[in-house]
Amino acid sequence: MSLQVEKITDQNELNSAFKIRKEVFVVEQKVNEVDENDEFEDSAFHFLAKLDETPVGTARWRFTENGVKLERFAVLKEFRGRGIGQALVRSVMADISTHPNTHSKTKYLNSQLIAVPLYEKFGFQKVGDIFEECNILHFKMERS
Repeated sequence: MSLQVEKITDQNELNSAFKIRKEVFVVEQKVNEVDENDEFEDSAFHFLAKLDETPVGTARWRFTENGVKLERFAVLKEFRGRGIGQALVRSVMADISTHPNTHSKTKYLNSQLIAVPLYEKFGFQKVGDIFEECNILHFKMERS
């Protein structure tokens, strides 16, 4: 099995990422499609995880007024538990570190409860109280 995570550079890859997000968030988790797609698609840096050339996961990061936000981490259900989420976090964090404008900024994300242990492995810590977003419980997590 060959797992690769790469920064998205063309529309076909981006369409694959959107398809994964729709399957995970809209179909599986019942998130409203209007909430899943937002005005930051063009300004975010997107990533695609492929297992033996099959798109299986995606993520993105972007600059915000509060720092650098990691978001839209999604792995297709049948491919979970194989380290794809970790590979996505590792690749996104590596890419963030290559941008000089990110070094002094807080890295943060809104983690679904089930994913908190994944992000803790990468030094993220829960900040504040649990909250609901799109009918799913989350914690804000930060890494300085």
